[in-house]
Amino acid sequence: MRRPLLATFCATALLAAGCATGGTANPRISVPDAPPEKLSDTAKPEPAGFTVVATGDVLIHPALTDQATEDGQGKRDYRQIFAGVKPTISAADLAICHLEVPLAAATGPFKGYPEFNAPPEVAEALADAGYDDCSTASNHTLDMGETGISRTLETLDNAGIKHTGSARTSDEAKRPLVLDVRGTKVGHVSYTFGFNGKQLPAGKSWLSNTLKADDVITAAKTARSAGAEVVIASLHWGTEFVHEPTAAQRRDAQKLLADPNIDLIIGHHAHVVQPFEKINGKWVAYGLGNHIAKHADPRGVSEEGAIARFHFVRDGSGWTVDKAEYLPTLIDLGPPIRLLDLTRGDANARRTEAIERTEQVVLSRGAADQGLTRPGR
Repeated sequence: MRRPLLATFCATALLAAGCATGGTANPRISVPDAPPEKLSDTAKPEPAGFTVVATGDVLIHPALTDQATEDGQGKRDYRQIFAGVKPTISAADLAICHLEVPLAAATGPFKGYPEFNAPPEVAEALADAGYDDCSTASNHTLDMGETGISRTLETLDNAGIKHTGSARTSDEAKRPLVLDVRGTKVGHVSYTFGFNGKQLPAGKSWLSNTLKADDVITAAKTARSAGAEVVIASLHWGTEFVHEPTAAQRRDAQKLLADPNIDLIIGHHAHVVQPFEKINGKWVAYGLGNHIAKHADPRGVSEEGAIARFHFVRDGSGWTVDKAEYLPTLIDLGPPIRLLDLTRGDANARRTEAIERTEQVVLSRGAADQGLTRPGR
């Protein structure tokens, strides 16, 4: 049974990833009416371990909106599309999505590639699936400009989903996102390699975080100073439709995971699965593929993704991952279009193909020998 997750925000003057401060409270987030009785130092229990799940690109093409409209009998309802992964997502103590696209007003206009503007009901479906938090720094963050960023973050606020990576104000950008997960403070930062040739407005570099390893480390330190005991970095990087991580990805992963302030890297952007690897005793998932998408030219591999699941436990004075898993996923193009968790359900030829190909890629840099497993294997 999932435990409540309480979001905590701490102000600081240092550069850090943006996060939300307003909006309707997440129904899965609760604040006790009164503080519990203080325990003595000798009686104070150690915090239990906690589980994090993270998923790939949420990329809302027009065909997905057509499916949602059909599912909702004329009203846009994306919940059935995500229903296949809901048991896994909602069971995690912290569930992190990557919202790659801006969200539009209820009246639209709605757009797909190359400049996205997705219906706001996507946020409601993500909340229903069990997501607590989304990274929002991507190459499409600026598709709808500053207005699009503000509208996206407001929509996530209204759905009760926290966020990091883009911001509405410079003050918001300075506040790190720190979440209370089963008694442990977890920081989350989000960065992207760029914006498809678009430039951040002069004097407003804080609108979205641009990927530089030193800046990610600075943001992680800021989250630590705000109380984070674990820091997760979501990075939008790599080359589209290429399974192998680039030299830049490997270089940045080495530098970031050598820093004591960063505990885990979750990668996005390639639209195909990339390997997992353990570096300096910490995990990087270079790319989780598409979580949900419907490209005009489906490639097979672009419909295959992975859910990353990590269980953290206290190890001496810090936290470490004692169990790392990947769960293959598949976008069944139907009709109807449905997102499937391939660790559930009956086997068929397409599911088996996706599982085997995902396994080959994910384990290609020695992750199996480093302890990565697949449930049910």
